[in-house]
Parts: sequence; C-alpha cells; structure tokens
Amino acid sequence: MKPKLVRITTVPLSLKVLLKGQMKYMQDQGFDVIMMSSDGPERESLVQQEGCIHEIIPLTRQITPWQDLKALIILTRKLKKLRPDIVHTHTPKAGLIGMWAAKLAGVPIRLHTVAGLPWMEKTGLLRKLLIMMEHLTAFAANRIYPNSQKQMEFLRSHRIGRNKMMVLGNGSSNGIDLGHFSISPELKSKAEALKQQVRLYNGAWIWVFVGRLVKDKGIGDLMDVFKRFYAQFPEDQLWLIGNLEPELDPLDDRHLEIMNTLKTVRCWGFQEDVRPFLAAADVLVFPSYREGFPNVPLQAGALGCALALSDINGCNEIVEDKKDGILIAPKNVNDWVHHLIKLRETKGLKETYAENIQNKIRSGFDRHIIWDALITQYKQLLDDRK
Repeated sequence: MKPKLVRITTVPLSLKVLLKGQMKYMQDQGFDVIMMSSDGPERESLVQQEGCIHEIIPLTRQITPWQDLKALIILTRKLKKLRPDIVHTHTPKAGLIGMWAAKLAGVPIRLHTVAGLPWMEKTGLLRKLLIMMEHLTAFAANRIYPNSQKQMEFLRSHRIGRNKMMVLGNGSSNGIDLGHFSISPELKSKAEALKQQVRLYNGAWIWVFVGRLVKDKGIGDLMDVFKRFYAQFPEDQLWLIGNLEPELDPLDDRHLEIMNTLKTVRCWGFQEDVRPFLAAADVLVFPSYREGFPNVPLQAGALGCALALSDINGCNEIVEDKKDGILIAPKNVNDWVHHLIKLRETKGLKETYAENIQNKIRSGFDRHIIWDALITQYKQLLDDRK
C-alpha cells in the first residue's frame, strides 16, 4: 500500500501558493496525499492544481481558544479514521493544532516546517504566549524543519526543538520553479503591456513589492521612504502587489493616506501570476521585519530584478550585501532612502546585482533540491519504522 501523507496549513492559499506543486510531486513519487486547511476561495483551484484530495478543518489565523479546541477535536477524529503514516504541517496555527492532533491520533511520523515567526515582532504577554505555542508545537513533533539556517539558530537560542531540527537543501520551504520563473517572449510582451498601461516615462524605474501589505512587512516604512524618494525621482513608480489585512495587521491612517495619494505608488492587489510585474520591474524592495526564508526575492531575482532586502534572517541568506544585492537595516527609513538613492544614481550597479543574484538562484535554489531532500526524509523516517 502507498504510504499515506497528510499536509496541513491554516488556509488553502498557503498550500496553493507557498507549497505550489509539492503535493502533486509527492503523489507522483508514490505517496497517497491528503491536503487539509480551513475553507477558502482558493480551495477548488488548489485541488485542480495539485490533483490531491482536500479536507476542510475549521482553523483560524487568530487566537480563538474555543474554535481551536473544536478544530483539534475534529482533526484528531479525522486522523484516527485516516490513519496516515506522516502528518506534515506548515504555518503556526496549523502546526500547533496539527501536531497535537497527530500525536493524540497516534500518527507515527509528525513533521513541522517553520517559516515565519509572528512572535518576533510581538511584546509582553502575547509574545510569551506565542513562544509557548511554538514550544508546544515542537514538543509534539518528531522533527522540525526551519526553512533557513539562521532561523534554526534563532529557534535553538530559545531552546525550541533543539535536537529535532534540520534545514533542507540551501533553505526555503519550496524552492523555486526555475522553468516557470524565467523570461520568455510571452512574459516580455506582458511586461511591456504593463509598462504601456501605466505610461512609464523613458528612463524611469519600477520598484516593486510583492506580499501582504501589513506593518510586519515594513509597508509603513516603505511609504515613508517613497514619499521622500519621490521628491528626487518623480517619474519612478512603486508597484505594490498584494492585499491589505486590516483585521490582522493594519497599516495606520497616515501610511494608508500616502499609499492612496502619492502619485508614484500603484496598488495592483493580489495577483495570481506575479511574473509579468516582476519582469517589468527594475528592483524588488522588501523591507520586512521578519521572515523565515522568503520566496518572493527568489522569484524576483530569477526574473532579473535587483534585490534591496531587509537585513534579517532568511533575506541575508539569499543576498550577500554589495555583491548580489543590498541588505538594509529594517525599520530604518533614513538608511533605506540613502541606499535606494545610491542604487538609483550609480550607473551599472543595478545590472550587476541583478546578474549576480540570477546566477546564484539558478545554481542553488531549484525547487527539486527541496522536494528531493524532503522525499529522502520521508522515506528514511518510514524505513526507520520497519
């Protein structure tokens, strides 16, 4: 019989975007794969994309004790009925509920991938609570996969899952599909159409951000940076690709006003396919406060963007400062303004960074490196049970 593998995230969008292709690959490699998450508009297209069964678990992204207990009971019952060989979770809430449900259901192999850590930017009682939840998740898991080396070091410094951790490949939760994220004539045509749509002036640059438009991603700082940057380069444009999350991590009114009124800023909302926007752009700006190992810089770099990233875990494992991009202190608007202006004014620097990072990504971050490392882990853990 095929070994049964359950993959769980809090929302279906994470399975569809952050782990795209991974479940289908595992199924093609001989696993019987079941996906689980809360319900959402992406569920139907997720099933079509991966060709795997999806079951709904009532998970929430907030701290909701009674709803979380209900989800734990429902998931435990499902896992007892399914009797999977492996349960592998991603995202904080799915990790906590999924690992404990798997443990209570007697699932022998319980794996959790750590990407972002929300508590890194929290304080007080909430921070302590979130750290405790991370400890509980690690306690119930057999193995923990931080998606970067520095993330692993950080977790170990907090005594979380110290003897259970390893990083797969060179880091990242899913690597990058280098065939998909490469320039083609069709993609060039779409990128040019976007430039014509916004009536970009000759010689003007496009700076792009892709992700959630929230405080933790540094979007407030980015608004302050480009308000000052605009005075010097009024023809350049900042493109924001993603949605606001006012219920979870809202921007303040001042930054929303800049976003909505500054001529240089264009909001495109969430895009199923970010490639034309990245292919049209000159530089990815990524001022995030915390990451595990972000996918967006890999995607942008593969498509020829220069990278200006926060000097934080994950980002500083992708870019070597001043060699294949720029690393800038998070939350430091003055530094961001200074480095972006220097990049803008130094002839040939953008092209050098873009070429160097593209070569680096293509040689070290193909998604099959991660997928094959994970398959090896699965098979080794299954063999150890025999």
